[in-house]
Amino acid sequence: MASKRAASTLAYRCTECGWTSVKWVGRCGECQQWGTVVEATTATGIASTGVAPLAPTRAARPITEIDTRETPRRTTGVGEFDRVLGGGIVPGAAILLSGEPGVGKSTLLLDVAAKTAAAGRRVLYVSAEESLGQVRLRAERTGALHPELYLASETDLATVLGHVDETAPELLIVDSVQTVSSSLVDGAAGHPSQVREVASTLIRIAKQRSLPVILVGHVTKDGQVAGPRILEHLVDVVCHFEGDRQTSLRFVRALKNRFGATDEVGCFEQTQHGIAEVPDPSALFLGHGSREPGTCVTVALEGRRALPVEVQALTLAGSGPNPRRIVSGVDAARVAMVLAVLEKRARIKVSDQDVYVSTVGGVRLTEPAADLAIALAVASAVSNRANPANLVAIGELSLAGEVRAVTQHEQRRGEATRLGYRSIVDTTSRTLGGALRDLTRLHPRDSQDDPSF
Repeated sequence: MASKRAASTLAYRCTECGWTSVKWVGRCGECQQWGTVVEATTATGIASTGVAPLAPTRAARPITEIDTRETPRRTTGVGEFDRVLGGGIVPGAAILLSGEPGVGKSTLLLDVAAKTAAAGRRVLYVSAEESLGQVRLRAERTGALHPELYLASETDLATVLGHVDETAPELLIVDSVQTVSSSLVDGAAGHPSQVREVASTLIRIAKQRSLPVILVGHVTKDGQVAGPRILEHLVDVVCHFEGDRQTSLRFVRALKNRFGATDEVGCFEQTQHGIAEVPDPSALFLGHGSREPGTCVTVALEGRRALPVEVQALTLAGSGPNPRRIVSGVDAARVAMVLAVLEKRARIKVSDQDVYVSTVGGVRLTEPAADLAIALAVASAVSNRANPANLVAIGELSLAGEVRAVTQHEQRRGEATRLGYRSIVDTTSRTLGGALRDLTRLHPRDSQDDPSF
């Protein structure tokens, strides 16, 4: 007599994407991840799962009866980090902070731990990469000493959980998740199965005890979070700490946030005393001297934050058949297009000159909203006349010479007005020629000196 239960068969399944195979392989044939194919039993029907259903501890409730009051957040004491998190840390939240080596992840989190401890909440900082003495030296240098900040240097997951039971913290920081291992899983620390086990255990503890957990994550040479992608699915918030080694500016961006927006950006500056907040970074991207020919200010967007950025241009008579085009902080292809539009639509000859275009402060402009500012900076350099000191240019240039609207235009104008810029050249000029004529009206005393404006 045939059994009503579906027959189970032995198979292998990828824990990342769900791809199955009848035999074990070291690399998933779908997502190409190593070490993610594990043994699994597949069957059809609830009765064939081998798991007896249990009575739920809490009955399911209609969604309309669930309390809609916002979960109270706890501030970290670092305003820029709170901005990225959506206003603070939600109890029980699992946060993953990734970034390049040496960008300042540990320094930032040590500052977060110290300020949280200063607010009367005990913090356990587990460093699996440094000794207690090394962490203490950095804490002395950055002023992050507080009796409610507890340190532990452990690489075993069970020992970390023992420290959690003993100290009963209100915030747990693990630096980093790739260097902690569990004795229940085969493989060295950093192996995908180890990272999955460590992360899932810590997240389960976070949910059970309403204990917020911040995990530091390594990145690969491509800038992706090291380890299985399931790590990013398990956590509630994924933040990326980025910055250029040549500059002191650092940005924290939220790539995933279950409790807030993902378009907020926190701005920091690397100093000799640690990571300092930059609540108003406007002055970082503007020149401090008198306005010279070849400069123009635009307003760029970093997340929801509008930042004025100064674009500088320099032109020199070319000595060879192929003029040089050197750029820094801007896209070379867009600069080449802007130069072509200048020569074709505004009759400003640049084909026989070397052109250098750069931004101030090391910021990188990748959006088309900077096209008009680049064009006015180059035109100012060619004519050797400075643009007005209170001028801001916002707009995208088309190949037809039109000035097109950009995203969040009103927010950009509002930020420019708040900072005291009274002359705004944007879509009201309609064309590049109209923008240059607007500059003529702003500088009537110079209009007869150079017919290019």
